[in-house]
Amino acid sequence: MKGDRVEIVVDAGGEPRTYEVTATRAGRRVEVSIVRGVVTVSEVTRGGSVTRTARFMASRVLALVEHPAPRPAQPDDLPFRLDGGRRLPDRLPDEA
Repeated sequence: MKGDRVEIVVDAGGEPRTYEVTATRAGRRVEVSIVRGVVTVSEVTRGGSVTRTARFMASRVLALVEHPAPRPAQPDDLPFRLDGGRRLPDRLPDEA
């Protein structure tokens, strides 16, 4: 989703360097894979085509942090009770 980003901190000899890959357009996402000692971070379109790729030796990667884009709250994000999983009522009924 647009706004998703991955931050990669790499040991560059004497000092750490920070790189960032961001989903720049609507419908794109950022994917991370680690295969055979290589960390690959790619920006991918809806159809699966890779638009940008960053590759790093896994032994040199100090940190890899995924930052999802802020998303608005959905109706099913409302709090639930622990007993039975039902939604909390808006108001409690008056006890008489």
